[in-house]
Amino acid sequence: MNRQEVATLILKQLDRKRLDLKKQYSLSKSTIGYFYIDNILPKELVDAANVVFPNKSELVLKKSLKQCKYVSAQMDAHDSLLEEILYAFQDERIVGAISEICDFEIVIEPDKELYAGGVSLMNKDCFLNPHIDNSHDHQRDRWRILNLLYYVTPNWEKLNGGNLELWPNGIHDKAIEIESVQNRLVVMATHNTSLHSVNKVLVDGSRKCISNYYFSKEALSGHKEFHVTSFVGRPNQKLRNFILNIDSKVRMGVRKFFKKGIRKNPHIYKK
Repeated sequence: MNRQEVATLILKQLDRKRLDLKKQYSLSKSTIGYFYIDNILPKELVDAANVVFPNKSELVLKKSLKQCKYVSAQMDAHDSLLEEILYAFQDERIVGAISEICDFEIVIEPDKELYAGGVSLMNKDCFLNPHIDNSHDHQRDRWRILNLLYYVTPNWEKLNGGNLELWPNGIHDKAIEIESVQNRLVVMATHNTSLHSVNKVLVDGSRKCISNYYFSKEALSGHKEFHVTSFVGRPNQKLRNFILNIDSKVRMGVRKFFKKGIRKNPHIYKK
């Protein structure tokens, strides 16, 4: 099945649930706008994606105080089905439908280079600390607007951990936890206050995800200044929070002199 055919299946489900999705996003957009939809693709297709998903030996480990996860943007190194599903979410019909659901006045566009997108795997003890995403693409030409997360692992339960957390009222308030349920698509706005995280995986299993970002030449309202990806500690991680705050400040200082950073981010699709 090619990406156009996959996109047609996705569009059918988005259209079927459009009013509900618009309501989800509208009710949340004053803080962190988001919506999610289940059963976005036929089960046999997502089961096939799960089977061919790369294992950790085929991915790059990112491990620090900020995060622990395995990632790849080099989609031609993996089974072609994964690339077709990923790029189906970049089909202009899907981009247009999601823009309409979010009631955007700005023009949004997908990222063919997969800057910070691609596939990711999180196994036992992997995590992603609370953070806001980098405000721009790797050229600093476009604003990062939406994060699309599509989950692949079957029979994933809330108690497994590895679930998305949104912090609309900051780190000291309760997070909204969105489970990494198989065949669920989560769409989340990214801006200077869209604090989010992934809680620690607690089981011997692999939380598998296909991710995309959408960008725009215009910023979302209230989102007007460049910022690097900035991590913080959880409420019980005071020392880690101190270290991560210093890290963010140093990297922001570097960007004042080197607009695109000292080194080119390697996490892009090099075709």
